[in-house]
Amino acid sequence: MEFSHYSVLLQETIEQLHIKPDGVYLDGTLGGGGHAWQVCSRLNRNGRFYGIDQDDAAIAAATARLQEFQDRVTIMRTNFYNAKSALAEKGVTHVDGIVLDLGVSSYQLDHAERGFSYNQNARLDMRMDLRQSLTAEEIVNEYPEMELFRIIRDYGEDRFAKNIAKHIVQARNKRAIQTTEELSEIIKAAIPAKVRATGGHPSKRTFQAIRIECNKELEVLKDSLEDMISLLNPSGRLCIITFHSLEDRIVKSAFRAAENPCICPPDFPVCMCGRKPEGKVITKKPILPGDKELEENTRSKSAKLRVFEKISHLIE
Repeated sequence: MEFSHYSVLLQETIEQLHIKPDGVYLDGTLGGGGHAWQVCSRLNRNGRFYGIDQDDAAIAAATARLQEFQDRVTIMRTNFYNAKSALAEKGVTHVDGIVLDLGVSSYQLDHAERGFSYNQNARLDMRMDLRQSLTAEEIVNEYPEMELFRIIRDYGEDRFAKNIAKHIVQARNKRAIQTTEELSEIIKAAIPAKVRATGGHPSKRTFQAIRIECNKELEVLKDSLEDMISLLNPSGRLCIITFHSLEDRIVKSAFRAAENPCICPPDFPVCMCGRKPEGKVITKKPILPGDKELEENTRSKSAKLRVFEKISHLIE
């Protein structure tokens, strides 16, 4: 199956990057190469593009899509958490812009075998990097009930988290839960019929929560943002697209802390902590998809783009 991924907020992201033809750019979530192609098409022979993804299908698809720009493109299979060290191995210490398009790709959702979707029956998997050992099946069958409850409550923001966790444990005590269809039926049984009739697909939130846990998405994001900001050249921009309120909160908080890092008590007449701003938040409110994009791609509904710019005279 061809790797397809609708690049959400594509034009808005490219505009915010302020691409310089001879600049150096990083896409930490390469996917099918949609954002990447737009960046590369604006670079001259002195410009450089580095793409990172942990999914081998994405690597293959993006390599083919960016073939015409191969003289300025380097693609690496790793997690964007490792971006700083991966770039350092290539002799790169700073870049002029970074894109992160978080969450799951259309390909991963639509390719039944990957086990991300509650709409298609498959083995429970949900790994973005097939080299990792932890799978959704292991989470569902081996995590303690209270841990399942916490994940579904926090990452899925599902008000029936406690009951869903309880139903999962009851079911797995009889036999292992192995497929997306089995898990989906268990979730349905844990949610009142009245709610199921009106509240969208009952499995959506739990599947999202398990996927986030399986790929440690929030920890990776939280632990990467300082590195991402430190990688930027003066006036360089970091553009991050989120699809989940917890992701958005992490990004918003990190950007705010980088803009106003002072930890002195408010009543101090002058700053004594010595922490200096690293840049400024460009998007006081996130950029959202327009009506046309929402019509073309319903998956873009929850997308938010936030942008941070490095202080023009500052470099590390």
